[in-house]
Amino acid sequence: MTTENPDNQEKVMSFWEHIEELRRRLMVALIALAVTTMASFVFADKIINILTIPIGGPGKLQAIEVTENVNVFLKVSLLSGFLLALPVVLYELFAFIIPGLKPGERRWLILGVLFATFMFALGVAFAYLVMLPNALPFLLNFLNIPTTPRPSSYFDFVTGLLFWIGASFQTPLLFFILARFGVVNASALLKYWRVAIVVIAIIAAVITPTTDPVNMSLLMAPLIALYFLSVLLAFLAQRRNNNAPDTDDKAD
Repeated sequence: MTTENPDNQEKVMSFWEHIEELRRRLMVALIALAVTTMASFVFADKIINILTIPIGGPGKLQAIEVTENVNVFLKVSLLSGFLLALPVVLYELFAFIIPGLKPGERRWLILGVLFATFMFALGVAFAYLVMLPNALPFLLNFLNIPTTPRPSSYFDFVTGLLFWIGASFQTPLLFFILARFGVVNASALLKYWRVAIVVIAIIAAVITPTTDPVNMSLLMAPLIALYFLSVLLAFLAQRRNNNAPDTDDKAD
């Protein structure tokens, strides 16, 4: 005859409750993604027109394969749907990773998601308004050879550049979270700023589509500014950590 340990039973129930919560949050994220993707099908052609402005419009592209234009339309719709659903996806992800949030912590989570969305949009805008207008003429006129890009290669290039630069603009939020958990601190980040600039130069060389120093510098400048913004946010996170025990004592 076996007897069940109440503690083990509680752990099993807690485990299945977490699985149910994960399932629910994934369902919310998938529904948001499905809704935004279906909505993107309505205005995908307008997004395509906007993305081709730096090259002179869709007429500057030449399709070779029969299904190429359809594939581009679907790819742009899916990417647009993902970006529109990103705030919901991020919120559901963070809410699951950090369970049992207090009202104040929930407010910080919402602010963090909004900040991440804003910084990603800022990075995309920078790539579209600054990087593409400078990179495309260099690439299309390199060696004075006439170039007519295919829609598939052009949109892979543009969406990849927009995404990775948008992702790189998440650096301040990442360092804030790391500092909040005590993984990094502001003084160490400030001490190794020279190493950070070398790393930023390597990242810029990888992300930048051209090899000329002008375009690399265009990307390095905001990344360096973002690094020092990261130092400031890490400092604020440390101050919040130092004040946390006092706050808890007062609450008790």
